[in-house]
Amino acid sequence: MFQQVDFSALELPASARRLQQEVREFLRAETSARAFKPHLGHTEFDADFTRKVAAHGWIGMTWPKRYGGRERSYLERFVVTEEMLAVAAPCAAHWFGDRQTGPSLLRYGSEQQKQHFLPAIARGDCYFALGMSEPNSGSDLASVKTRAERVPNGWRVTGQKVWTSWAHRAHAFFVLCRTAPDTGDRHEGLSQLIVELDAPGVTIRPIRFMNGHHHFNEVFLDNVFVPDDRVVGEIGEGWKQITSELALERSGPERYMTTFPLLTELLRRLGGAPDARAAEMVGKLAARLWSLRRMSLAIAMTLDPGPDNGNGIAQATVDLATEAALVKDMGTFYEREIIDAARLLADVEPTPDAADIFERYLAETIVCAPVATIRGGTTQVLRNIIARKLLGPLK
Repeated sequence: MFQQVDFSALELPASARRLQQEVREFLRAETSARAFKPHLGHTEFDADFTRKVAAHGWIGMTWPKRYGGRERSYLERFVVTEEMLAVAAPCAAHWFGDRQTGPSLLRYGSEQQKQHFLPAIARGDCYFALGMSEPNSGSDLASVKTRAERVPNGWRVTGQKVWTSWAHRAHAFFVLCRTAPDTGDRHEGLSQLIVELDAPGVTIRPIRFMNGHHHFNEVFLDNVFVPDDRVVGEIGEGWKQITSELALERSGPERYMTTFPLLTELLRRLGGAPDARAAEMVGKLAARLWSLRRMSLAIAMTLDPGPDNGNGIAQATVDLATEAALVKDMGTFYEREIIDAARLLADVEPTPDAADIFERYLAETIVCAPVATIRGGTTQVLRNIIARKLLGPLK
């Protein structure tokens, strides 16, 4: 059924455990110094924190050294990501560049693009957003209406992107757009361009949560000029490129650990002798967490061995698209189950500005809970991907 990945029991090697301890010590020092305030539901943007992470070599760590990377394994990157999520560290400044933009540039980007962007991302000096979703499209990513028209020395881009996380703080984003007329196969004629977010014709408007916080944005592109040297890969190959990015987005620990700090605070509140009902619910949550972690870890191990030269990883992410969708689908519901358990087992009033950390975490996760069912692909999209693998194409 799933022949690409072995989901059996896995154990971190000694090198990964040493790295795990190193990251934990760094995060303990940061939290003790109150260098950041943890927030749940989505990772926060903190450029200073990102530069500290970069100084340890933990951004772009799988990339070749000539592009600012450390040529470490995807398993080691998994360890760093997991530890950051466990304490809700503010990683948004480097999140997309490290996870998706960098690997995509390694596989499809020109040498000029690699030299220009990758070392800057690895230093924590360049921040990327993602320009995929559009209004009135739901989860139908192939229904892209943003268009790029050929002009001398480049392209003119017009359209709108939505749910663009941290576009108001990022330097640039990958834009999926249509560069050829729709011929009936909507996957054809799509391309990816790098658009500078301070370019003339770019307008960014906030989409606020009901608590007033600002994370998402609408981005309007009005006849924005993009030079030829900012085309990623080949014109017309955008769909193939973006599907490999989505596999990286869906398989990591961020798909099931966004609400993990709420679970740890719930355990503290319940104490050492929970009643039978609480013990049963927490036991089920712990078992599911361990299963999801094992699945995600197995995918990370499958992406290795060896440093990422951009070629093998891209093909691997395409091959693992179904397994990644499975992790994301199960993780989405698992995160909601943690929230439900916290509301059932603790008689508190969730308040965003509460002094009690459990009450604040619960309020934050309730507000952001709908996001988990959207980002990285909705439940319906993910289950279609899984069904096609299990049942084959519809006749």
